[in-house]
Amino acid sequence: MRVITAEQLADAVAALYMRANRHMPAALRAALARALEAEVSPVGRETLARLLENAAVAAETGLPLCQDTGLAVVMAELGTEVRIDGDLAAAVDDGVRRAHAEGYLRASVVAHPLRRVNTGDNTPAILHLRLVPGDRLRLTVLPKGGGSENASALRMLKPADGAAGVIEFVVGRVSEQGVNACPPLLIGVGIGGNFEGCALLAKRALLRPPGAPNPDPDDAALEAELLRRINALGIGPGGTGGAVTALAVHVETAPCHIASLPCAVHLQCNAHRWAEVEL
Repeated sequence: MRVITAEQLADAVAALYMRANRHMPAALRAALARALEAEVSPVGRETLARLLENAAVAAETGLPLCQDTGLAVVMAELGTEVRIDGDLAAAVDDGVRRAHAEGYLRASVVAHPLRRVNTGDNTPAILHLRLVPGDRLRLTVLPKGGGSENASALRMLKPADGAAGVIEFVVGRVSEQGVNACPPLLIGVGIGGNFEGCALLAKRALLRPPGAPNPDPDDAALEAELLRRINALGIGPGGTGGAVTALAVHVETAPCHIASLPCAVHLQCNAHRWAEVEL
C-alpha cells in the first residue's frame, strides 16, 4: 500500500493550479494555430493571432492567461492501493489556497451563493473523486471561468428526440450563448447517465486533447456533425464573425434509464486551461 501525504497532495495541487493558469497546453496552442490557418475573416485571424501571442506572454512572464483564474475543478483518480495520510479534500483546498496566494491569482469564490461574500482564497474547490485500480493518484486541475460556465446548460430530453434532438439542443445553446463564452470554444457534450451524471460527462469530455475523436464511430460522427453546424453559425473568434466558432466538440456517453435522454452541453472558453500529474 503506497502512502501519499496530505502535504505532497497539496504541493501537487498548488503547482498544477499555477501551471494551468499560466501555461496554455501544447494541444490547445496547436488547435488555435490550425484555426488561424482555417479562419477566413481578417478580424477573426487577428483575434486568433492575439490569443496565441497572449499565451506566449503568459508563459514568459508568469502572468495568468486570463484575468478570471477560475473556479478550481479538481478531478482525482485514486488507486485502490493508495492511502492518503490525511484529509484528501482539505489537502486539495490547501493547494488551491496556496496557489492563489503564491501566484497572485484572483479569488473568485463566494462562501454562500446568495450572501455573496468572497472566501478570499478561491476555496473550496470542486472535487470529483474516482476510485481506480493501482497504486497511483492522478490529479487533473481544470480552472473554470464564470463566463463560459454560465453559458453551459443541461436538458432532460425525451428518448424519441434522439440524435436530432441532441444536435438541436447543443447547436441552439451555442447560438444563444456562444459569444458570451469567449470563442473559439471547446465544447463538451454529455449524453446519458442521469441529471448530474451527464453534466460531469460533459466536463470530463474537455480533458481529451482538442479534436481527438471519440473511439466510438457513431459518437465521433456526431462530434463532427456538431462541429460543422456550430462553425456554420458564423459567430467566429471573439464573436466578431468568421468560420471558427469552435475548435472541437467532444461527446461522451453513458447508459441511461429507458425513459430518459439526459444531455448536457459544457461551453469552454478559448483559455481552456488544464494540467495533470500522476503521483
